Amino acid sequence: MYHEVAVHVVIPAYNVAPHITAVVTTLPSWVDTVWVVDDASTDATAERLREIADPRLHRLSHAENQGVGGAMVTGFRAVLEAHEGIVVKMDGDGQMDPAYLPALLDPLVASTCDYTKGNRFLSSHALEQMPTHRLIGNFALTFLTKLASGYWNIFDPQNGYLAIPTVLLKKIDLDHLARRYFFENDMLIHLNILGVRAHDVDIPARYGDEISAMRISRIFLTFPRYLFRRYWYRFYQKHVLRNFSPIALFIVTGLPLLLWGTLFGLFTWYRSVAHHTFASTGTVMLSVLPFIVGFELLLQAIVLEIHETPK
Repeated sequence: MYHEVAVHVVIPAYNVAPHITAVVTTLPSWVDTVWVVDDASTDATAERLREIADPRLHRLSHAENQGVGGAMVTGFRAVLEAHEGIVVKMDGDGQMDPAYLPALLDPLVASTCDYTKGNRFLSSHALEQMPTHRLIGNFALTFLTKLASGYWNIFDPQNGYLAIPTVLLKKIDLDHLARRYFFENDMLIHLNILGVRAHDVDIPARYGDEISAMRISRIFLTFPRYLFRRYWYRFYQKHVLRNFSPIALFIVTGLPLLLWGTLFGLFTWYRSVAHHTFASTGTVMLSVLPFIVGFELLLQAIVLEIHETPK
């Protein structure tokens, strides 16, 4: 236990045979239980797990690969069936240093926040060590995730080193969480709906000879679409269904005005060029005025969301 609070570590594992033994055996002695979910690995991960003689270790497995989110949901459910305390997610590739576990746990134990996650960008030295393709992907996703999740004070949304109390975890619809690489982003979206206070912790990553399955092309082709869909899910759940707020009014009003102003303006410009004529002042205003009002309403909605970010 850590300061009289039980700690349970869940590790999603897929083809991490060279690293999983060190990940499990270097966990602090005060960690109560360790749950490793073998997500249908095709290497020797299962064999390495069977060789670990640690009474805290619980081995779970999937017959088919379900992704990091699917593995975490399996681990979450196993912990919630019989335990209380704090659940920590660590990856099985050795990138997450267990020495930083207290940094994740201290704010939760002190009740200064409800959810903690690592942030690799708070240290300039860590930034220099991060592979370029991962740095580009994380920067690109950060703004989109801020917009989709409503957590404008959170950075490095892809960081999977996180901790959450079981009392809060029980309130999340685990069946609705994303099953693959979108898992960490989706957690933030669901937590924002509940008004959870999330906090970044300075935790640099460790990069070795592990091979990441994340590709820049996958990020830009799939994540914006997921984030767009999840934004509207959070918008409806938080600003319409649970508590109708001015943010909903501003967005519902501002978005059509902005679209009308943009599309009508482009149509007017095209017609003027095609027919070599000048649009009248009234025609121009039918485009400019809705565009300006719509833009201001959407900007105000963003400002209100930033102001309402749970802190």
